Amino acid sequence: MAHGYSLEQFVEDMRKITSETSDDAEIVSRLKPLAIRCAQDKSWLKDEHRQCNNAQAAGVYLLHEEPDHTLAVFASAYAAGRGFPPHDHGTWAIVAGVEGAETDTYWRRVDDGSRDGYAELEKGVVTPIAPGQASAMVTGEIHSVANETDETTISLHIYGKHVGFVDRSQFDPETHVQEPFQVAID
Repeated sequence: MAHGYSLEQFVEDMRKITSETSDDAEIVSRLKPLAIRCAQDKSWLKDEHRQCNNAQAAGVYLLHEEPDHTLAVFASAYAAGRGFPPHDHGTWAIVAGVEGAETDTYWRRVDDGSRDGYAELEKGVVTPIAPGQASAMVTGEIHSVANETDETTISLHIYGKHVGFVDRSQFDPETHVQEPFQVAID
Protein backbone atom coordinates (compact mmCIF):
# COMPACT_ATOMS: atom_id res chain seq x y z
CA MET A 1 0.00 0.00 0.00
CA ALA A 2 1.58 3.25 -1.11
CA HIS A 3 1.60 6.26 1.18
CA GLY A 4 2.90 8.69 -1.43
CA TYR A 5 6.48 9.17 -0.20
CA SER A 6 8.97 7.52 -2.52
CA LEU A 7 12.59 6.58 -1.99
CA GLU A 8 13.51 9.37 -4.41
CA GLN A 9 11.63 11.94 -2.30
CA PHE A 10 13.31 10.58 0.84
CA VAL A 11 16.76 10.89 -0.76
CA GLU A 12 16.03 14.52 -1.73
CA ASP A 13 14.99 15.24 1.86
CA MET A 14 18.14 13.51 3.18
CA ARG A 15 20.28 15.69 0.93
CA LYS A 16 18.50 18.83 2.12
CA ILE A 17 18.71 17.99 5.84
CA THR A 18 22.37 16.93 5.72
CA SER A 19 23.23 20.12 3.81
CA GLU A 20 21.66 22.17 6.61
CA THR A 21 23.40 20.48 9.56
CA SER A 22 26.23 18.08 10.36
CA ASP A 23 24.96 17.32 13.88
CA ASP A 24 24.18 13.58 14.08
CA ALA A 25 21.42 14.00 16.67
CA GLU A 26 19.65 16.67 14.63
CA ILE A 27 20.01 14.70 11.39
CA VAL A 28 18.52 11.49 12.79
CA SER A 29 15.81 13.39 14.65
CA ARG A 30 14.68 15.10 11.44
CA LEU A 31 15.09 12.01 9.23
CA LYS A 32 13.44 9.42 11.50
CA PRO A 33 9.79 10.33 10.72
CA LEU A 34 10.65 10.57 7.02
CA ALA A 35 12.32 7.14 7.13
CA ILE A 36 9.10 5.71 8.59
CA ARG A 37 7.10 7.29 5.76
CA CYS A 38 9.49 5.85 3.14
CA ALA A 39 9.35 2.41 4.78
CA GLN A 40 5.54 2.52 4.74
CA ASP A 41 5.43 3.59 1.10
CA LYS A 42 7.10 0.34 -0.06
CA SER A 43 7.22 1.47 -3.71
CA TRP A 44 10.96 0.63 -3.59
CA LEU A 45 10.42 -2.91 -2.21
CA LYS A 46 11.08 -5.84 -4.55
CA ASP A 47 10.60 -9.57 -3.96
CA GLU A 48 14.38 -10.08 -4.05
CA HIS A 49 14.67 -7.86 -0.93
CA ARG A 50 13.02 -10.67 1.03
CA GLN A 51 15.89 -13.09 0.31
CA CYS A 52 18.52 -13.86 2.92
CA ASN A 53 22.16 -14.67 2.26
CA ASN A 54 22.63 -18.12 3.87
CA ALA A 55 26.11 -17.33 5.24
CA GLN A 56 24.88 -14.41 7.35
CA ALA A 57 21.15 -15.30 7.50
CA ALA A 58 20.35 -11.83 6.26
CA GLY A 59 20.03 -10.06 2.95
CA VAL A 60 21.37 -6.53 2.63
CA TYR A 61 20.41 -4.68 -0.56
CA LEU A 62 21.71 -1.27 -1.57
CA LEU A 63 18.88 1.02 -2.70
CA HIS A 64 20.80 4.32 -2.86
CA GLU A 65 24.14 5.93 -2.14
CA GLU A 66 25.72 9.19 -3.21
CA PRO A 67 28.84 9.06 -5.45
CA ASP A 68 31.06 9.75 -2.40
CA HIS A 69 29.45 6.79 -0.55
CA THR A 70 27.41 9.02 1.78
CA LEU A 71 23.65 8.89 2.37
CA ALA A 72 23.29 5.15 1.87
CA VAL A 73 19.93 3.40 2.02
CA PHE A 74 19.56 -0.39 2.27
CA ALA A 75 16.74 -2.89 2.48
CA SER A 76 17.66 -5.58 5.00
CA ALA A 77 15.97 -8.94 5.43
CA TYR A 78 16.58 -11.11 8.49
CA ALA A 79 15.84 -14.83 8.48
CA ALA A 80 13.54 -16.20 11.18
CA GLY A 81 15.37 -16.62 14.46
CA ARG A 82 18.51 -14.81 13.24
CA GLY A 83 20.06 -11.36 13.38
CA PHE A 84 23.35 -9.54 13.92
CA PRO A 85 25.52 -9.38 17.06
CA PRO A 86 26.18 -6.10 18.86
CA HIS A 87 27.82 -3.70 16.41
CA ASP A 88 28.35 -0.05 15.64
CA HIS A 89 27.94 1.64 12.28
CA GLY A 90 30.84 4.08 11.98
CA THR A 91 28.21 6.71 11.15
CA TRP A 92 24.72 7.79 12.17
CA ALA A 93 21.97 5.28 11.41
CA ILE A 94 18.20 4.88 11.24
CA VAL A 95 16.33 1.58 11.08
CA ALA A 96 12.66 1.66 10.05
CA GLY A 97 10.35 -1.37 10.11
CA VAL A 98 8.86 -2.52 6.80
CA GLU A 99 7.51 -6.08 7.25
CA GLY A 100 7.47 -8.11 10.46
CA ALA A 101 9.08 -7.09 13.73
CA GLU A 102 12.74 -7.14 14.67
CA THR A 103 14.12 -6.54 18.13
CA ASP A 104 16.94 -4.06 18.60
CA THR A 105 18.96 -4.19 21.80
CA TYR A 106 21.11 -1.21 22.66
CA TRP A 107 24.44 -1.70 24.39
CA ARG A 108 26.61 0.71 26.35
CA ARG A 109 30.35 0.38 26.34
CA VAL A 110 31.58 0.45 29.95
CA ASP A 111 35.36 0.04 29.52
CA ASP A 112 37.59 2.96 28.53
CA GLY A 113 38.35 1.64 25.01
CA SER A 114 42.09 1.60 25.64
CA ARG A 115 42.68 -2.10 24.84
CA ASP A 116 42.68 -3.10 21.16
CA GLY A 117 40.24 -5.90 20.43
CA TYR A 118 38.60 -5.64 23.86
CA ALA A 119 35.29 -4.11 24.89
CA GLU A 120 33.02 -4.50 27.88
CA LEU A 121 29.36 -3.94 27.10
CA GLU A 122 26.34 -3.48 29.30
CA LYS A 123 22.91 -4.39 27.94
CA GLY A 124 20.54 -1.47 27.67
CA VAL A 125 17.12 -0.78 26.26
CA VAL A 126 15.39 -3.42 24.12
CA THR A 127 13.24 -1.88 21.39
CA PRO A 128 10.89 -3.65 18.98
CA ILE A 129 10.88 -2.22 15.47
CA ALA A 130 7.76 -3.06 13.50
CA PRO A 131 6.14 -1.31 10.55
CA GLY A 132 5.49 2.30 11.52
CA GLN A 133 8.37 2.31 14.01
CA ALA A 134 12.03 3.27 13.75
CA SER A 135 15.15 3.65 15.84
CA ALA A 136 17.85 6.24 15.35
CA MET A 137 21.50 6.11 16.41
CA VAL A 138 24.28 8.65 16.42
CA THR A 139 27.83 7.67 15.48
CA GLY A 140 29.32 5.30 18.04
CA GLU A 141 26.10 3.84 19.40
CA ILE A 142 25.99 0.04 19.59
CA HIS A 143 23.01 -2.21 18.96
CA SER A 144 22.21 -5.80 18.08
CA VAL A 145 19.39 -7.01 15.85
CA ALA A 146 17.26 -10.11 16.31
CA ASN A 147 14.38 -11.52 14.34
CA GLU A 148 12.54 -13.47 17.02
CA THR A 149 9.64 -14.34 14.70
CA ASP A 150 8.95 -17.34 12.47
CA GLU A 151 9.02 -15.23 9.30
CA THR A 152 11.60 -13.18 7.41
CA THR A 153 11.51 -9.54 8.48
CA ILE A 154 12.41 -6.52 6.39
CA SER A 155 13.63 -3.14 7.52
CA LEU A 156 14.93 -0.01 5.84
CA HIS A 157 18.42 1.04 6.97
CA ILE A 158 19.70 4.56 6.39
CA TYR A 159 23.29 5.61 7.08
CA GLY A 160 25.33 8.78 6.82
CA LYS A 161 27.93 6.76 4.95
CA HIS A 162 27.79 3.38 3.17
CA VAL A 163 28.75 0.82 5.84
CA GLY A 164 31.15 -0.88 3.45
CA PHE A 165 33.29 2.28 3.50
CA VAL A 166 33.61 2.87 7.25
CA ASP A 167 35.51 1.22 10.08
CA ARG A 168 32.98 -0.53 12.26
CA SER A 169 33.12 -3.15 14.97
CA GLN A 170 31.15 -6.09 16.24
CA PHE A 171 31.25 -7.04 19.88
CA ASP A 172 30.85 -10.23 21.91
CA PRO A 173 29.40 -9.25 25.30
CA GLU A 174 30.41 -12.61 26.82
CA THR A 175 34.06 -12.84 25.72
CA HIS A 176 34.60 -9.04 25.48
CA VAL A 177 36.08 -9.45 21.98
CA GLN A 178 35.85 -6.47 19.64
CA GLU A 179 36.62 -7.12 15.97
CA PRO A 180 35.94 -5.57 12.57
CA PHE A 181 32.37 -6.01 11.31
CA GLN A 182 31.48 -6.34 7.65
CA VAL A 183 28.30 -7.62 6.09
CA ALA A 184 27.85 -8.99 2.61
CA ILE A 185 25.89 -6.63 0.38
CA ASP A 186 23.63 -8.61 -1.96
